[in-house]
Amino acid sequence: MGRGGIQGTCAFLLVLLAAGGGERHRPPRRKCPISCSCTQDNALCDRTDGVPRGLPPDITSLSLVRSGFTELREGSFLQTPFLQLLLFTASTVGLIRDDAFLGLLHLEYLFIENNQVGSISKNALRGLKGLVHLSLAHNQLETLPRHLFRGLDALTHVDLRGNPFHCDCRIKWLVEWLGSTNASAELGECWGPAELNGTQLSQLRLQDFDCITTGSSPVACKPLVVEGRLLVVLAQLVGGSHVWRHEEASGRFVRLQELGPQRVRKPNALTSFRVDGDWFLAVADSSKAGATTLFRWGGRGFYAHQALHAWHRDTHVEFLELAGRPSLILASSSQRPVVYQWSRPGRAFLRHTDIPDMDDVYAVKHFRLRGDVYVCLTRFIGDSKVMRWEGSMFRDVQHMPSRGSMVFQPLGIGSHRYAVLGNDYSFSQVYRYDARSGLFVRFQELNTQAPRSFAHLAVHQRDFVFAASFKGDTQIYRHITVDLSA
Repeated sequence: MGRGGIQGTCAFLLVLLAAGGGERHRPPRRKCPISCSCTQDNALCDRTDGVPRGLPPDITSLSLVRSGFTELREGSFLQTPFLQLLLFTASTVGLIRDDAFLGLLHLEYLFIENNQVGSISKNALRGLKGLVHLSLAHNQLETLPRHLFRGLDALTHVDLRGNPFHCDCRIKWLVEWLGSTNASAELGECWGPAELNGTQLSQLRLQDFDCITTGSSPVACKPLVVEGRLLVVLAQLVGGSHVWRHEEASGRFVRLQELGPQRVRKPNALTSFRVDGDWFLAVADSSKAGATTLFRWGGRGFYAHQALHAWHRDTHVEFLELAGRPSLILASSSQRPVVYQWSRPGRAFLRHTDIPDMDDVYAVKHFRLRGDVYVCLTRFIGDSKVMRWEGSMFRDVQHMPSRGSMVFQPLGIGSHRYAVLGNDYSFSQVYRYDARSGLFVRFQELNTQAPRSFAHLAVHQRDFVFAASFKGDTQIYRHITVDLSA
């Protein structure tokens, strides 16, 4: 039964019994800010200086008209988590920051129309997985940040009319997105550059853009030596993924091939490995219409060998051995992680099992400890996990709370075993393995902004950990052992 079903019936019966045959019962008035008018499900607020406080927390529709504030900040609507429709109009809002709509898991319709919005952060719409209709019409937007619509898988309609778009290379990604999405769009026209002034955005083609660059949105770079040749595989979101070969004579890398131009749509991770004497690349594809693909070295390049599965928006692929058998684990944003094992007669990876109770895993990293195989499973929000292979499936060992986590990295430094869980919204946590309990215990906090990887490097008998940041500088930590008994 829906929210309020059983409880609402009970409350109604109690009112009748209490009222009896006497004076008619009057329900208490719902709390509503002075600048707003509220009904059972809706609130309409006029000329406010911010998102009003004290709104009924269970309203499903909120309209803000002629508001006087200038920006929407992170978590502006945490007090109204059940909103399904949100409208801004005729206001002075000019800036929408990252995570402005944090917590609005039920929001389906977002109208930000006839305002002064000139800048919107690339993560402003993050978390709106149920958003169906988005309107940014009639604002002051000259461009939109790349990946603004990332994660909006339910989106069916976008309205961008009435904005003074400058149709240069910053808008090229939008043209590419329009060619790949199933959502319908109302777009408006270009206000610049001069040669495109008045051109409808819907008529733009990729060849209209002259964007010279050395790379476009790289997501993974993998060096490997195959048959004595040094190769580098570069996976990119835009511009294709390529294999480069090092030329000893010139000391430069030259492009050897484009990797699966019809197969690699939106790579998110890649790994390389050898099985039965052959070199393979596995590329996790996060496109809605893509397929994670296995490529095999054929002497002059890597060629498609096997499509593992399609339509699952895979986020990571990890190669490991389970009971002596080559295996792959695929993490996905739309299903539980899947374990594949190598079949020698068929020379292919066959589905073996999945990992239970772990939906929406971003990444998988494995390590070995005392002969057992463990995996660190990263979730963005919720609990990340350490699990152990039990002969036929992985079973829980430990849960770690994640607060915006995109990396959960096991590290072995000398005789010490660590697991570092990066957090975007809190301190990153370093866990140290405790042999007596068989668990990882909290050991240290690291203040690294938006960490994306942790890597161990030993130099001259000293150990360092590099923490790569998405928003700030890469930080380097030195591993120090202190003898407390001295």
